[in-house]
Amino acid sequence: MGEGLIPPSLGSLAFLVIAPGTVAGLVPWWLSGWRFEPPLLGWPLGRAIGIVSLIAGLAVLVDSFARFALEGRGTPAPAYPTKRLVVSGLYGFVRNPMYLAVASTILGQGALFGSKELLWYAGLVGLGFHAFVVLYEEPTLRARYGSEYTSYCASVNRWVPRLSPWRRVEA
Repeated sequence: MGEGLIPPSLGSLAFLVIAPGTVAGLVPWWLSGWRFEPPLLGWPLGRAIGIVSLIAGLAVLVDSFARFALEGRGTPAPAYPTKRLVVSGLYGFVRNPMYLAVASTILGQGALFGSKELLWYAGLVGLGFHAFVVLYEEPTLRARYGSEYTSYCASVNRWVPRLSPWRRVEA
């Protein structure tokens, strides 16, 4: 994929549909049927918060995937990684905006549809993401990008966004 067989933009789009599409779309639909249940905690405003969370999560996903293709010249798929470490946009604020976006879309659906099952599922997905990031992704990125990634990690948090963006220092 990264060597010209499939353009990075097409590879990123395919991975977007397959991975987040399944985790944040298909599975929530299976769990909830996207049926409206009574609002969580009897709080109708929670539905509006759910819509905002869902839309924000989708926007961050699209931006993140585009950055992998355009800036990183690769995909988020481990089999077809980027040629360059992606640290611009929301990646300047937090190391894992894509995972946070997926969780946001699931939580948004939970709030919108009044689904406790989706809130539990979001928690399980979050734990799975954390384990994957700590056990596989970070060691892999450290091996691939070396001191550039180590410097990035020292300045940008894994899950809690910074107040101002970090910027790559070009050598």
